[in-house]
Amino acid sequence: MKKKLKRHLHRVRYIIYKETLVDFREHFITFLGSFMGIGLIGFINSQHLQAHDNMFLIGSFGASSVLIYGIINSPFSQPRNLIGGHLISAIIGVTIHKLIPQELWLACAISVSLSIVLMQMTKTLHPPGGATALIANIGSEKIKNLGYFYVLSPVLSGVLILLVVALVFNNLTEHREYPSNKKWYKVWKRYRK
Repeated sequence: MKKKLKRHLHRVRYIIYKETLVDFREHFITFLGSFMGIGLIGFINSQHLQAHDNMFLIGSFGASSVLIYGIINSPFSQPRNLIGGHLISAIIGVTIHKLIPQELWLACAISVSLSIVLMQMTKTLHPPGGATALIANIGSEKIKNLGYFYVLSPVLSGVLILLVVALVFNNLTEHREYPSNKKWYKVWKRYRK
């Protein structure tokens, strides 16, 4: 019994040790990737939108950055989820805002809820997508006036910038490999069950 307990204690110490190791190289790559991705989106959007709008837009992209630069092996971080989740949510957000513009609370609730369900159905669940749907409803008048153009810019353009930067920075070291599925773009061949 004592031997078994010692073995388990040794295993727990090893796991805690491995989980708390600080790999400065990996953290530096994470920093550079997220800095470049968010920096590029912020710079490009600052040329077209007010500073207040940039804060909201970068909010959902900030959460995406945590996933695609910090937790790169998560299913939520993969390109299919990143692109699909944001686009589906943006389309839903704009559509619901156009259908129910006078009831903000209802539009917000329906937008986020429908976005989650459609992301689940299409297997593109990306948690920051909920914020993208919400922004289509609670953003400034300038954002609301974009209508479906909101889907293309800033959402699609921002997501593509994040993805390109993630593809570059997440493959700089031998310890990082992004995306997990190298054939992620073959949407038509996935999930044939």
